[in-house]
This record gives sequence, C-alpha cells and structure tokens, in this order.
Amino acid sequence: MQPFQFLPMTFVPVLLFTSYTNLNGFERDSAGIGAAWSGLYLLLASRRKQAFMKKWGARGIVRGTTMGLCFVNMVAGGLTYALGKKEEDDEE
Repeated sequence: MQPFQFLPMTFVPVLLFTSYTNLNGFERDSAGIGAAWSGLYLLLASRRKQAFMKKWGARGIVRGTTMGLCFVNMVAGGLTYALGKKEEDDEE
C-alpha cells in the first residue's frame, strides 16, 4: 500500500465535472476542460522516469496505455474546442 497522494486524485472530480457539463449541453466547453486536464496529467506523468525493463511490466503497460489515452483525449478535445460552434452561433 502506498500513502494517499493528493495531486493525482484532484483529476478525478474535474474529469467527472466535464462529463456532467457535457451531459448538460456544454459540449465545447467540456471538451476544452477535458483536453486541458488530460494534457496536464500527461505532462506530470511524463516527468517521472522509468527504467527500460520496468516499462514492459504490468505497471509500465498500464502507465503507457493511460498516457496514450490522455494524448488522444487531449488532441480530440482540443480539436473539438477549437473547431466547435459556440452556443451564441446557434441562436443566429
């Protein structure tokens, strides 16, 4: 067992909040928040160095998969935020 780490656990409520805002009709804003926090998680996770052989264990594979999904979420959310329509555009 490892001690509780506060910083990684701050990502959970923020990403749950983005799901909540997405379900309430704020798709563009939700994508922007999710992309920003996924990028932040990717940045923080990439700072930790691992030995080459540890990358191929169970923890390394899970970490690599998580970082890959964060990258995909960051790119897709960023594109959605940049190219999506604002709510004001729909009223016109």
